[in-house]
Amino acid sequence: MLFFSYFKELVGKEVTVELKNDIAIKGILHSVDQYLNIKLENSRVVDQDKYPHMLSVRNCFIRGSVVRYVLLPPDGVDTELLHDATRREARAG
Repeated sequence: MLFFSYFKELVGKEVTVELKNDIAIKGILHSVDQYLNIKLENSRVVDQDKYPHMLSVRNCFIRGSVVRYVLLPPDGVDTELLHDATRREARAG
């Protein structure tokens, strides 16, 4: 559950979600749940020339099982906090 709580802290920030079918979608993280299902607002496809049919999509829901990567904003990563939380979870488990 470490990453779920971490992703909740990123609500309202811009993230890029790369899907397993190679589509990358950038948008404002609106919500995330424990399965890492993601809802983005003001979304846009990164490679608009390759996926022109996605130009009209502005808000989207992405099922967690189709996510390959989530690229985080550089200023949104507190590495010390993440390391501490990882250590605490490792000791508890």
